[in-house]
Amino acid sequence: MRKFYTLTKVFYAYMLEYRAEIVIWMLAGILPFILMGVWMKVAQSGGMEPVEFARYFLSVFITHELVVVWVIWEFESHVINGRLSPYLLQPLDPFWRYVALHVSERISRFPFMVLLVLLFFMLYPKAFWIPDAGRVMLYILTIILVFFLRFLIQYTVSFLAFWVEKVSQFENLMFAIYMFLSGYFAPISMFPDTIRNFVRFTPFPYMIHLPVSIITGKDFNLLDLMILVIWLILFWILNRILWRMGLKRYSAMGA
Repeated sequence: MRKFYTLTKVFYAYMLEYRAEIVIWMLAGILPFILMGVWMKVAQSGGMEPVEFARYFLSVFITHELVVVWVIWEFESHVINGRLSPYLLQPLDPFWRYVALHVSERISRFPFMVLLVLLFFMLYPKAFWIPDAGRVMLYILTIILVFFLRFLIQYTVSFLAFWVEKVSQFENLMFAIYMFLSGYFAPISMFPDTIRNFVRFTPFPYMIHLPVSIITGKDFNLLDLMILVIWLILFWILNRILWRMGLKRYSAMGA
């Protein structure tokens, strides 16, 4: 834990050097607000009030910003240019180095996210609400689980870099699926029953729809949390298997 804490502090200082880039990343994530405007126009036929759509997509924005992951590009680069080699010599699994990098980036973008949320409530005060304390605690726990699930999925896929050069192309496909099936584009409740039943067996609705339902006061099933944990365990096992297999193929000299 001391090593992880030290890495987080170091990477946080590193992230502060790129504050302008972080702002650009934040602005690139305002698509939920655009989608909110579209869905509010069809609120009468969608079974939700305009203010509910506003709260939903605000929660989508917050959730996505807290769980966004980009380790696949980092890992791909380190495998190709050999920077992974010195990390393997250190008494710490590289997994924690990449997690610390993401946590520090999340801390550095948090003030900008708060400013955008305050601006949102200034422009649309009807959407302001104070979540129940119990739901806030459950939301935080769910966000931590979702972050590690998203991280493990992308980190596991990134191990394909031991076999192919452009593994980041797989992420483009996964991200498109994630956008449609997670509740990012539209609430899962708006989907037809057949699609909803199919989506439940994938990890995607538990990444956005579940935490958003918790924080906005909507009904949710504790079974969903159990399914989220099951997916987390499955990808952790797969991650460790592919890691050992990939290391046997890795042969870069390093820089």
